[in-house]
Amino acid sequence: MCGFAGFLSQGRGIKNSIIQVKNMTQALRHRGPDQFDVWAETDGSLAFGFQRLAVLDLTLAGNQPMYSTSERYVIIFNGEIYNYQELRDELESGCRRLVASGQGPEDGCRMTEGRGRKMEGVVWRGHSDTEVFLAGVEEWGIRRTVEKSVGMFAFALWDRREKVLTLGRDRLGEKPLYYGHQKANGRSVFLFGSELPALRRHPAFEGRINRQALSLYLRYGEVPSPFSIFQGISKLPPGHLLSVSAKNPDSTPEPFWSLRQTMAAGIGQPWAGNFEEAASELKHLLRQSVRGQMVADVPVGAFLSGGTDSSTIVALMQEQSSRPVRTFTVGFREEGYNEADDARRVARHLGTEHGEITVAPQEAREVIPLLPEIYSEPFADSSQIPTFLISRLARQRVTVALSGDGGDELFGGYNRYAFAPRAWQGLRWIPQPIRSGLSRGMKGIPPGTWDSLFRPLERLLPTPVRLNRWGEKIHKGAEVLASPDFGELYHGLVSHWNQPEQLVRGQSGKDGFFIRKFGEMTAGHAVERMMATDGVTYLPDDILTKVDRASMAVSLEVRAPFLDHRVVGFAWRLPLKWKVRASATKVIVRKILEEYVPRSLTERPKMGFGVPISDWLRGPLRDWAEHLLDPVRLAEEGYLEAAPIRERWREHLTGRRNWADALWVVLMFQAWLAKNTDSFAAGRDHQDE
Repeated sequence: MCGFAGFLSQGRGIKNSIIQVKNMTQALRHRGPDQFDVWAETDGSLAFGFQRLAVLDLTLAGNQPMYSTSERYVIIFNGEIYNYQELRDELESGCRRLVASGQGPEDGCRMTEGRGRKMEGVVWRGHSDTEVFLAGVEEWGIRRTVEKSVGMFAFALWDRREKVLTLGRDRLGEKPLYYGHQKANGRSVFLFGSELPALRRHPAFEGRINRQALSLYLRYGEVPSPFSIFQGISKLPPGHLLSVSAKNPDSTPEPFWSLRQTMAAGIGQPWAGNFEEAASELKHLLRQSVRGQMVADVPVGAFLSGGTDSSTIVALMQEQSSRPVRTFTVGFREEGYNEADDARRVARHLGTEHGEITVAPQEAREVIPLLPEIYSEPFADSSQIPTFLISRLARQRVTVALSGDGGDELFGGYNRYAFAPRAWQGLRWIPQPIRSGLSRGMKGIPPGTWDSLFRPLERLLPTPVRLNRWGEKIHKGAEVLASPDFGELYHGLVSHWNQPEQLVRGQSGKDGFFIRKFGEMTAGHAVERMMATDGVTYLPDDILTKVDRASMAVSLEVRAPFLDHRVVGFAWRLPLKWKVRASATKVIVRKILEEYVPRSLTERPKMGFGVPISDWLRGPLRDWAEHLLDPVRLAEEGYLEAAPIRERWREHLTGRRNWADALWVVLMFQAWLAKNTDSFAAGRDHQDE
């Protein structure tokens, strides 16, 4: 895994460009501490910088920026192509056919040009996947090469002949890529890079906060693609390519893969076999994905929570490994947040080489001051804390770790998939005024009281749908009882602030971002629409962002076998009943896991991967939060209205309501803003234009 940065502008000299791109790229050293280099066009119009975390081909032949064999293309590439050996074999086979036919190198076997080791007409400098990707671009073109590639990636490719820069991002959004036009001395500069701090180091960077993006952030706890927190800077959407040049500086991203279309195609062409046959095929696809993602020239391990997804990945790894797989778990002392015992039992059964730490509350809280740097724009999923801790633990032993991310969105793992549609079927017949009154009554009972009421009933519910922290869930449900339709109900369930536009100064009008995404998912059952919407919003913008930034902060590469697009395509061919049933989630994945791990070791209430932020805000974090939420401070900064924030803060402190999620969103913005006060004070931000 790596980090890169660069810019495209009117040439102002190669020396100046190299100095600027060096400064940009060094902001990303945590993403790639093993090698650093830069490259610029002779006129300085295009400059690349690269920080490498060496995973495949640890020799100099794997360093970047990298030329293609013909030297037409130069690339900086962050990620992994898991089927690179298959692509390499295909390229070699094509060259052998050309040589055998007598056509020779000049008639199509372009890979014979350049220096390096010759192999039946094909010249390779090393054995990195980036070199294979470049060779594919020369042979098949950019789009076809991307379509053939199985992997996670973000890249910038410069065509030296056509003077065209192409940016690309993987299908599901595992790797980040920011870009945008900024102005310096009246001239437009096109900036791009893996993280925002690199772009901020260019002198053209303007740094005005995008208040629409801030409003979206307050609702969802992350800044959704294609927005970024800064005006004029965007995220390249997953599964897209973007080509820019001096002649075409304002082009728009073009998709090469679409989750929505994959969903529609799968539902339109469902699996024809029975459940057992489907489980066998899914197992084959997952084994294939795991096997490809275990390939590396450095030590490989896995995150293990003891839940269904991570246990399945580890079981398939151990099955295909000649030695015990290294697994890692972080435990917490607080009841309801500790997964270590479950993970330890699964690890013992599978025979892995297991490592774990039990984190004291103070140790976890010490991560909080690091978060504004780890997440280069505001981000407020509190599981970012344990994700960083487990990444730091794993990095002591391995350079690559596999995870179970993506299983919930593909196979119906979230409790809301089981509860929300059934709840709506009953609620929609109740008049809205009655639902509103019921909502007020439910919210009037403190969360702790709800917990006490439901605790004796826990054992009567099926294990997969038991809930931790009933009071929090009931209060969340009460917030959306008066929703006019199912789309709005689901929108409310995934929102931290339901009317964030009233919270952001200078921002008005209700955003339609989520509802538009939900509306695009026209095929299938309501649960499938929820899963697909999460797949294009929550998965890339929250889950994968959280994992990428936390792991790369300690130079650890994390891979997600569930997100192999062949697995994704197959998952959408399966009927919903094989994923979610009345009292079970991820039915077909559990069927596979049972072949390796007894059900008794993995059946448990879904815990998530959180920390007790609610209690911390009333206790050891209270002074820190009070400082960031001070009404005078909020007024001086000029971004957020103090009154609604202070009201929720008071209710939370008294225990009348649990506003931890909503307050954490505000606190993470405030902490991020404080880290960047010199650059982004309200006086410099002239609001959106």
